[in-house]
Amino acid sequence: MSGGVSHIDTFDHKPALEKYAGKPMPGEVRRTQFNNNGTVQPSHWNYKSYGNSGLAISDMLPHIGSVADELCVIRSMTAKFSEHAQGNFFMHTGFPFLGYPSAGAWTSYGLGSESQDLPSYVVLQSGGASSPHGGVGLFGNGFLPAQHQASIIAADEGEPMRNISPREPASLQRKRLDFIHALDHQFTQQIPEDAHVEAAIRNYEMAWRMQAAVPELCEIKGESEATRKLYGIDDPEPKKAAYARQCLLARRLVERGVRFIELSTLAYNLGGGNGANPWDHHGQIKEGHGKMGNQIDQPIAGLIKDLRSRGLLDSTLIVWAGEFGRTPFAQGSNGRDHNPYGFSVWFAGGGVKGGHVHGSTDDFGYHAVDRVANVYDMWATVLHLMGIDHEALTYLYSGRNVRLTDVHGHVMKDIIA
Repeated sequence: MSGGVSHIDTFDHKPALEKYAGKPMPGEVRRTQFNNNGTVQPSHWNYKSYGNSGLAISDMLPHIGSVADELCVIRSMTAKFSEHAQGNFFMHTGFPFLGYPSAGAWTSYGLGSESQDLPSYVVLQSGGASSPHGGVGLFGNGFLPAQHQASIIAADEGEPMRNISPREPASLQRKRLDFIHALDHQFTQQIPEDAHVEAAIRNYEMAWRMQAAVPELCEIKGESEATRKLYGIDDPEPKKAAYARQCLLARRLVERGVRFIELSTLAYNLGGGNGANPWDHHGQIKEGHGKMGNQIDQPIAGLIKDLRSRGLLDSTLIVWAGEFGRTPFAQGSNGRDHNPYGFSVWFAGGGVKGGHVHGSTDDFGYHAVDRVANVYDMWATVLHLMGIDHEALTYLYSGRNVRLTDVHGHVMKDIIA
C-alpha cells in the first residue's frame, strides 16, 4: 500500500477526533514532511463493528469488513522514516537504503522454492504502474544469490514478462541452452565455488521453464464466473479490475508453490498521489483514499475468501501494510501528512489470531502507546510464522552476519493462534 494509508480512516477508530474537529491539535506536534499543519481532522468515514469479533473498520472498506474475523490488526506499528523512498526500503529490507535484500529475497533464501517452474519471489504489477517509491531495488536480492531476487510479472499485459514468448523454435532454444550449460559447467570446474555463478546458471534453466509456466499462470479463462465476481475481475472501474486480477493471480501463484508474492496498487491523478505513491494524499484525502479503498476492498476480501474456501488460508500469510500512516490533523485544509509514530497494518491467515487487535495509538491516533511494534518486530513475526528463527537467518557479508531484522526484532507472540 505504497504512499502511506491513513489508519485514522481505515482501521483505527478515534471518536475523540470528533470532539476536537476543527480545533488546534492539543499537545506537541512534531515537524511533518511539509509542515503545513492544520487543525484536527476526524475520519471522513463512519466506523462499524464487524463479525463475531466486533472489529471496528471504516465504511471505506465494507468488503474487508465482511472478513473481519480473519484479520489480526496491529494498531501500534511504528517506523523510523517519514519519507517515501527511505520508508519503503525500511519496510521491505529493514534498512533505509539500496543494497540490502528484500524480505521476499530473505524468505526465498530461507525456505527455498516449492515450484520447479516459477521463481520463489514474484511481484505483480498492472497497467504499466511504476514500482513503489524506491524503485525495483525494493525487490532486489542485495548480496544474496541472484535467484532470490523478485521476478516482476505484468498481470494484465499481453506479454507478462519481457522475452517470455520464445523467439525461436523450442528445439533450437533447448540446444542453445544445453551448449551454454556445458560451457558454464566447464567454467565452474575452473573456479572456486561461487554462489552467484551457480545462481546465474540456474536462472537460465528457470527462464526456460517459465516460458510455459508464466503464460499458463496469467491465462484465467478457466476461472469460474463466480470466482470472477468474487474478486471483481470485470468491474467497470479499470484500476479496480486490474488490482482484482493481481489478487486472483496471487491465489494462483500460491497454488503453484511460489513462496512470496507482492501486489502493487495503482494511483489516481489527484491530491498528490502519483504512480509510486498511490495512497499519498496530501490534499483531497477523502476523494483520494475513497478511490483507493474502492480499488482494493473487494479484491482483497475476495482473495481471503477464496483462499479460505480452498483450504489455503491457514498456510498462507497475508500482510497488508504501507510504509507509514498519516496525521490526525489536516495538511492544509483537506489532506494528511506522513505519520511514522503510530499506524496500522494487518495480517490474515498463516497462523495468526483472527478478529484480534494488537496494541493501540493514543486517543488521537498520533503515537503508538500500547504494545508498541516496529518493522523489525513485524518481520521477526512473519519469519517465525514461516518456520524461521529471524536471528538465525543470516548471510555473511562484509565480515558480518547480516539479517533482515538487523540486530533488532521480537516475535509478537500474542498474535499467534
